[in-house]
Order: sequence, then structure tokens, then C-alpha cells
Amino acid sequence: MAMTPFYTRFGNLAFEETRVVILQGSPDLPDGEYGFLELYCDELDCDCRRVLIHVVSKATGPRIWATINYGWETADYYYTAWMRDKKLAKLFVGAKLDPLNPQTQYAEACLKLFKRMLKDRAYVDRLKRHYQMFKDQLKREAGLG
Repeated sequence: MAMTPFYTRFGNLAFEETRVVILQGSPDLPDGEYGFLELYCDELDCDCRRVLIHVVSKATGPRIWATINYGWETADYYYTAWMRDKKLAKLFVGAKLDPLNPQTQYAEACLKLFKRMLKDRAYVDRLKRHYQMFKDQLKREAGLG
């Protein structure tokens, strides 16, 4: 499945609502501003209910500091509705570094920071809302909605 940045379909909203963290004096990450860019699955028939997060820094341009997978459903959901493999289904639950995408020496620290951000219910709700908006837009583009 291809993961597409949220901003490709919702430019202004994406830039207004992208989570940004400014760090100074952190023992784990260099001082700076970190953006958590959202990417969603662009397959019409897929309901994976997950987001791929690229952690980027204003100071380093397009360099990706970490790539994080976050699935907000239960392992049972991923097993019954999507993949039919219990072991694999468990890998999609929660936030984890994506083994197939770019990582840096700071990836674990970025993941730790992201997990702290997930304690903010409004942020989690925003990710879910963006997912649904993205999926609805795909349907409209295909003439299905």
C-alpha cells in the first residue's frame, strides 16, 4: 500500500494542524523544531486505520529523522478486518518505528516523544479525523462519494 502525505490533499489544513514540537535542552534530541508529518494509505478498499508519521526538522530540510507507524485499533480489529494473521496484526497496534522506512540515530527518541504526544486525546482524535477525511477525499476523487 502506498502512503501519501496528508498535505497533498489538504494543504492549508495540514500545515495548520501538523503537530510541531520545539525542544531545547533535551537529553535525547538536538535543540530545534520537529514536525510530525502524517501520511495515509491511498488505497480505496483499505481500511487500515493507521498513520505513518515522518518526523522532520526545520533545520535539516527534507531529512527524515524517524518513520513511525501508529495504528489506533486493537489487534482483533487488524486480525478480523484486515490481515488474518494474529502475529502480524499485533505489529500494527500502537506506535512503533517502521522497519521499512528511513531511521536515524535519533529515531528511538522521536518515537518516545511521539508516544508522549499520544497521551493528548485531542491529538489522537485529530489523527483519526484526518484519516477519515483522507479516505473520504479518495472516494470523492474516484467518483464514489
